[in-house]
Amino acid sequence: MAGLIRKSDIDEVKQRANIADIVGQYVTLKRGGADSLKGLCPFHDEKSPSFSVRPNVGMYKCFGCGESGDVYKFLQQIDMMTFSEAVEKVAATINFSLTYEDGSPERESGNRSRLLEANRAAELYFIEQLSSPEAEFGRDFLTGRGFDRAACEMFGVGYAPNSFDALRKYLTAKKFTEVELETAGLLSRGERGVYDRFRGRLVWPIRDVTGATIGFGARRLRDDDNGPKYLNTPETPVYHKAKVLYGLDLAKRNISKDRKVVVVEGYTDVMACHLAGITTAVATCGTAFGSDHVSLIRRVLGDIDAGDSRSRGEVIFTFDPDEAGQKAASKAFAEDSKFVANTFVVVAPDGLDP
Repeated sequence: MAGLIRKSDIDEVKQRANIADIVGQYVTLKRGGADSLKGLCPFHDEKSPSFSVRPNVGMYKCFGCGESGDVYKFLQQIDMMTFSEAVEKVAATINFSLTYEDGSPERESGNRSRLLEANRAAELYFIEQLSSPEAEFGRDFLTGRGFDRAACEMFGVGYAPNSFDALRKYLTAKKFTEVELETAGLLSRGERGVYDRFRGRLVWPIRDVTGATIGFGARRLRDDDNGPKYLNTPETPVYHKAKVLYGLDLAKRNISKDRKVVVVEGYTDVMACHLAGITTAVATCGTAFGSDHVSLIRRVLGDIDAGDSRSRGEVIFTFDPDEAGQKAASKAFAEDSKFVANTFVVVAPDGLDP
């Protein structure tokens, strides 16, 4: 893992970046004075703009709720990022190459960037393949569950061809090495060498809280496929399944605004919830709900003790009604004491899936 970002780089990136350009991606800003811009605060509801940005000093402040800080603080607050993630995002917007302390930071940071680029390229490839004749069965599967083209585009659903190395050939032609692709979890290794990990499956991109594609979840389609029903990216330098919630990139703002999160079991459950208007739904990625998930949700939910149970947020667990699903729900509910928010387990009636 790369070390800490060099402080001189942190300072230079902040100095070179225009905070108004960053904030303007989230807030409509208008001239508010000689050296300031104003808009509606993204951190609380208001009718008259009390949110001010001063590009000359690189700071923002809301005179309504009191939120204030620099460009890094803004991204940390609105996108629920760590400080390092915020610095990296701002650096990327101005094409600044960061240097890290310890070890060989440029090479290590470059590797992370390459893995993310490989995942993004694979995502686009899978999306393109969903329109192929071979993927007809997959399209029928999605249609049968009420997911149209717009829904698939919203979640980036794709198809991995039933081929030994179609993805490998495609990505190596784009100058990714087999080592990079294996490290990213896109290739596996066997007696015949490396081969595509995902084959003949529907594929969902798994994104981190910032929206970067860090891995994939894939569903088996064919009866002659002896592999598991669901297959995820293995642990990689950028993907740690115990620290990821599927759909959080889409749900985070509504979770923060509504102070409610619905935890479901799978990718299609998240899709169905969002299409039904439950835009705070997320799912674990093939693993039990654990302490890292609790920390992630608390950060996005703003799970603090306000001293009034009526003002607390809500965490709702709803898994499949089968034995495995109910066991998972019970295990998740066991984390109840770690939340300030009120927690609930919802059981679907008549044995229906959520």
